[in-house]
Amino acid sequence: MRIAIKVICIILAAVVLIAAGYFAYVFLAFHRIGDQPLSVGGAAGVGALTTGTDYRIVSYNIGFGAYEADYGFFMDGGTQSWAWSKERLDANLKNIAGFLQAQDADLTIVQEVDIGATRSYHFDERQYLIPALGQTGAWVFAQNYDSPFLFYPITQPHGASKAGLMTFTKTAPITAAQRVELPIESGVTKLLDLDRCYSKSRIPVEGGGELVLYNLHLSAYTSDGLIVNEQLKLLLDDIEGEYAAGNWCVAGGDFNKDLLGDSSVYFGKADKEYTWAQPIPAEVFDGHHVELVAPLDEQAPVPSCRNADGPYHPGQFVLTIDGFLVSENVRVVSAEVFDTGFAWSDHNPVGMTFALE
Repeated sequence: MRIAIKVICIILAAVVLIAAGYFAYVFLAFHRIGDQPLSVGGAAGVGALTTGTDYRIVSYNIGFGAYEADYGFFMDGGTQSWAWSKERLDANLKNIAGFLQAQDADLTIVQEVDIGATRSYHFDERQYLIPALGQTGAWVFAQNYDSPFLFYPITQPHGASKAGLMTFTKTAPITAAQRVELPIESGVTKLLDLDRCYSKSRIPVEGGGELVLYNLHLSAYTSDGLIVNEQLKLLLDDIEGEYAAGNWCVAGGDFNKDLLGDSSVYFGKADKEYTWAQPIPAEVFDGHHVELVAPLDEQAPVPSCRNADGPYHPGQFVLTIDGFLVSENVRVVSAEVFDTGFAWSDHNPVGMTFALE
């Protein structure tokens, strides 16, 4: 009997030591990448942008190519932690790249691009996007995720992940680019969040000045959602400084905020209540010459995101969290959500036509 008790105690002690060692590893491995200049790839571009000309921008959070319509992610209440298979991931990424190439946009910004992650079989997803979008203009990659190995779910650990944001121009050059670190929560929640940042690319405009293009993916897995307001303030202050310097500013991406204020007005009530996507407080914009562009066709509204707690289905929580910010010297012609039926991501792409005044 004593021997059995000793064996059980030894096993329990070993389990405790392993668990303590793992948690120590996760906390010690956590780090912030920080602000840094970014290298510019691709061609030099054929010329500067011009004022008074309509340009098209498309933004797409591709969900690392895993979120097909039948996919539910474990951090959103679903069961999956990896893409279904290498073959399905490859097909999704080809469809995503083909869709974006077909839009023939002047500017394209993409979020959740894995470059080496367990969840996406260590595919470098840039190799799908660069051939489709980076042949005539320039491109920039900014890393915003470098997580240690997450040993959860136990049956299929999420593993380690490296991912980021990609920015493409069709013909114009990018003269400089940088990664700007965003604040994140300081508690345990930070281990579930990305190493949030935005990228900032400078594109020359004929006659002087620059279009400053921001690519962003704000926090989702937070305790109360307030950290996103701090992230927005940093971004808006940056835009305000560039506007004051005589530049034009366009920011786009995944805000993880309900950009319509209450998306249920347009898409109906969900079969469950969720609180992770709150509206942006109006006072955040006080003192800034910046306009929020939330894409919406009121006659035929299409959401930009679904809650990936399971396969896409009627009654699932849907809303619009993808959109744009523009400085006051940028005239918005139109903005829309593309209805892909969430075929390759838990997001639908969004687009905007604009002109520099």
